Amino acid sequence: MRRPGHLYIIIFVLLLAAGISFAAVKVRGGGKETTGLTADEPVLIHLNDSLTNSASDLPGFEKFDKMVEDYLAFWEINGASLSVMKNDSLVYAKGYGQADYGTPMEANSLLRMASVSKLITATGIMVLQERDSLSLRDTVFGPSGILNDSIYTDAIKDKLYYTITVEDLLRHKGGFSRSGGDPMFATRQIMSDYGMTEVPTHEELTVIQLKKRLRFQPGTWQEYSNFGYLLLSMIIEKVSGQPYEEFMQENVLRPAGCVDFHIAGNYYEDRYPREVRYFVQKDDFQVEEYNRSGRMVDKCYGGNDVTGLSGAGAWISSTPELALFVASIDGRPEVPDIISPESVRQMTEYFDPDTYSLGWNDTKPTGEWTRTGTFSGTSALVKYFPDGECWVLVANTSTFRGTRLSRNSTELFEKLRGSFSAEFPERNMFYGISPVTY
Repeated sequence: MRRPGHLYIIIFVLLLAAGISFAAVKVRGGGKETTGLTADEPVLIHLNDSLTNSASDLPGFEKFDKMVEDYLAFWEINGASLSVMKNDSLVYAKGYGQADYGTPMEANSLLRMASVSKLITATGIMVLQERDSLSLRDTVFGPSGILNDSIYTDAIKDKLYYTITVEDLLRHKGGFSRSGGDPMFATRQIMSDYGMTEVPTHEELTVIQLKKRLRFQPGTWQEYSNFGYLLLSMIIEKVSGQPYEEFMQENVLRPAGCVDFHIAGNYYEDRYPREVRYFVQKDDFQVEEYNRSGRMVDKCYGGNDVTGLSGAGAWISSTPELALFVASIDGRPEVPDIISPESVRQMTEYFDPDTYSLGWNDTKPTGEWTRTGTFSGTSALVKYFPDGECWVLVANTSTFRGTRLSRNSTELFEKLRGSFSAEFPERNMFYGISPVTY
């Protein structure tokens, strides 16, 4: 007598013979996944479990590879990952150079993305606004502010703090300045100035800042502020009642199909599976460890508190998953968005050249969007073009040339687009179809 499982297999085979195909479908939303049967639907796969360089070893792309390799050699970059998306379809994903000593960079390698993290955080704020948990117009501090805890209210000396809104923080208009040093990268100095024997918590760092005067009236000017995005991370925690990383993974990233985003560790020993080694420039020098231990370390491994950057710059991911995240907030129909069309419009709305967009560095009226990120050991660029292409390049090596690298990376993208955009295969590596097994 046949077991029931055999009967199911026979039925499945007969259905296939009749021309009906099935796939397990991930239903995205609310941070939960359900799997069911449906006809001719693709599966949103876990990219990093299956995607390797071999999928993008394309015939006729030898010149493409050489152009990327020459670029990395010119900038003395040890390794980088590149992903290309066309109309929300992942058409190319490949690693170049080395992820670690003796280990090649792969398409599924994980890398720190530095300030590209701000795009993730801004999306979390938009999700909370759509749930009516907050508004971009809400004030941040003071008795009626979101961060209205007495520890903060009692520390405020400058009443201008009461006028800072959530949107001001998103647009770097909170009144904070880096002229006296960026508090997110000045841990040693802060500990020394305040006689601290432990690394300041986010709460302690905020109290220290609140005792200082703002440099300009919030909302009237802008100056890039990592501290402002730390405050946004704390707002997400306060409003949601969850730790920042937990809320973002459950309510933003997993609904987007991104399962391998993590808050980075500070040291090589803290790396996640498939995470790369980070490198500083060949002629760089060691620095004192951020926690005033007295140890001398490479800047990328203990020179700064990367974990402490939180939503301002601590996320890691692979470039294919980062591209998938962008596909989930771009307003295109091919990949379901995790935010509403109105939120997409707000995040990408163009005002003028001197106004930061929400999460993005800038968005042009033509439909070109840019997000950059850089610190020791990391250089990242996300470029979304008006024709629906999105190019993502993240390197595991820093450079003294700073913003020039992003400009030159954009030039590389343009050259590659001009020669190869029409040559990419018509496919979508975000998805895979496989028969259901019993």
